[in-house]
Amino acid sequence: MTHSPRLHQGELYVLDSGRGYLCKVDRKSGEIEKIAFCSGFARGLYFHNNFAIVGVSLARDGAFTDLELQDELKQRDGEAWCAIQIIDLSSGDIVQWIRLTGFIKELFDVSAIEGAACPMAVGYQSAEIQSLITFDDFGDQPS
Repeated sequence: MTHSPRLHQGELYVLDSGRGYLCKVDRKSGEIEKIAFCSGFARGLYFHNNFAIVGVSLARDGAFTDLELQDELKQRDGEAWCAIQIIDLSSGDIVQWIRLTGFIKELFDVSAIEGAACPMAVGYQSAEIQSLITFDDFGDQPS
């Protein structure tokens, strides 16, 4: 169950979702190197410098019960998360994470807005979504 194949700095990376790993694939031999274990069903992969940003999800009700991911979690005495995990590619360490709880149970992809100065999330039923408009100072732009 591979997801999100991506090329980064000439290397091919994939998420081995059924086992819970971020992997690097040797493009000539096909050999797979496990980089890091992700604590959930991994989908969505983005790179920034030497870091991978990985989305992980909880299993759908009744789905994914026969995956090796469940065995990996059990062996680690862990539990599945819905989260965004940031992985240092040189060490395989998860250096930061954002755990999502509540209604959000699955992520399908991740990305980043490079150069964003003040990002925020606004709920689609919040009052702010009706009135929040921001303008950047673009200097002398023609009208």
